[in-house]
Amino acid sequence: MSKFRKKEGKGLQKINTSSLPDIVFMLLFFFMVATTMRETEVQVRVKVPEATEVKKLEKKSLVSYIYIGRPVTHVERMYGTEPLIQLNDKLISDEGIPYESIQDFVLFEREKLPESDKSKMTMSLRIDENIPMGKVDDVKQALRRARALIINYSARKEYREKGRQR
Repeated sequence: MSKFRKKEGKGLQKINTSSLPDIVFMLLFFFMVATTMRETEVQVRVKVPEATEVKKLEKKSLVSYIYIGRPVTHVERMYGTEPLIQLNDKLISDEGIPYESIQDFVLFEREKLPESDKSKMTMSLRIDENIPMGKVDDVKQALRRARALIINYSARKEYREKGRQR
């Protein structure tokens, strides 16, 4: 019969880490290529109102943004202090309500989408809580004329402290 002996002095084997830098750099390059940076610089001040029921947008590639608010400091010198409308990254002047600019914006954004998603295009309105509702209604009328009928209103979730109800 043979005897089985324990081998003494051997611990766990060392893990080979020579390929670890390659893996880290592959992940780094993947995230650099796959990540998109914010493309729009918001040029109006927007403090969105609070809401009790908030739902996140599902497919953000179908969303175009319309900001309505007072201009930030460096834009204020050119446009004054009256509320402005920003369509994604383009400011439009507020002489009347420029329906044509909003309609052109909607058509341009719709053309960028694939044919199957054109009916699902969403216009997200980020409106400062102190803007008069008449201006918002004018923008909604322009969107209706452009057949942009899916509208989302941006809001922040209402904060409630424990035990405190409004």
